Amino acid sequence: MPTLPHLYSAAWVVPVSAAPIAGGAVAVSAGIIQDVGPLDLLQNRYPGAALTEHGDMALTPALINAHTHLELSHLGELAAEPHEGGFTAWVGRLIELRARLGAVGGAVEEAAAVTCLQQYTDGVSVLADIGNTDVALALTSIFPGRLLAFHEYLGMTEHSLAKNRERLMLEPETRLCSGHAPYSSHPALLSALKKRAKRLSQVFPIHTAEPLAELEMLRHGRGEMVDFIHNRTGADITFQAAIGPEEGSIHYLYRHGLLDAQTLCIHAIHVSDEEMAILAGTGAKVCLCPGSNRFLGVGRAPVERYLAHGILPSLGTDSPASNPELSLWREMQLLAGEKDAPDASVIFAMATLGGAQALQVDAEFGSLERGKKADILAVSLAEPTATAEDLMQALVNRHTLSPHFSRIVRIL
Repeated sequence: MPTLPHLYSAAWVVPVSAAPIAGGAVAVSAGIIQDVGPLDLLQNRYPGAALTEHGDMALTPALINAHTHLELSHLGELAAEPHEGGFTAWVGRLIELRARLGAVGGAVEEAAAVTCLQQYTDGVSVLADIGNTDVALALTSIFPGRLLAFHEYLGMTEHSLAKNRERLMLEPETRLCSGHAPYSSHPALLSALKKRAKRLSQVFPIHTAEPLAELEMLRHGRGEMVDFIHNRTGADITFQAAIGPEEGSIHYLYRHGLLDAQTLCIHAIHVSDEEMAILAGTGAKVCLCPGSNRFLGVGRAPVERYLAHGILPSLGTDSPASNPELSLWREMQLLAGEKDAPDASVIFAMATLGGAQALQVDAEFGSLERGKKADILAVSLAEPTATAEDLMQALVNRHTLSPHFSRIVRIL
């Protein structure tokens, strides 16, 4: 005789892949979702099944943070005060502070571990991290969810290209690797990284279209970013225009064969409609970081235009070096507060299903559906909600709730 599933009910169930269900429930067996629907329907379907009730709470899928840098967790003082100056001014301060405080060591590892576990406590079950060291890789064994630790490669000179290619050949095939950005990673290096990721069916994240200085560099071979590279490296690198005067970073990635369904374009702020069509056509994914973008003053990603092109972005927090608070709940609230903000249900989908799709884990995470992992949040709300619209608004704006009125309980 088959074992009955356990039923979990609440005032609302938010599948994400379907409309919210008032008085809903989720049937779980051996950690896997068996069914989702109204409580009375599931009780009729599974007579005698045990029931755990969550009252006025909402049952939702766990959150997915598609972009962070755990190894920079000890550099939080950079975001403690408002940023002044351009993007490269911040990069310079980041490099100098990291050189002073260290890139590895006990303090770095401890700060990264604290940030990592805080993410889980805050409702994140899948965390994608990018780093130059193995700090995040060491945390994969202690993170209760799934931590994807990408080893980041950067370097623009021919000499660094040769060294990076040698390093890349020595990487175990299980190691996830990424390029940094068009302004900091040699195009041949990016091509080698993407070729490897494609061969191994791995996600390929890359920062792109974040500062306007990147566009000036790619379009004209000059500007703030070029000056910064020359001053920092002392290398005699000649930069030439790599794209047309009206083209952008996505054109650059496309021309180098870097875009497909496993590519994740991080930040992606300064992107034209033509480039969005390219992204949609290749299936490339996008990760937006509203909190970091706001702090650095690099611009606002055109969320509504992405959605119009059929692209559901994911969300990331970036690091404490560029974001005063690492919380996907805050990222959702920032989006909800913007002019022409998308519907709250779409914003919540970005923090869940969008992230799962971006990281190629949507077969297991991102929505409450039969066959997926029962990694479910039971989320307290400030007050009971009468409609689905009110519910979703409450979810994306719950960041400001007092800790006494907010609680997240995992159902596993």
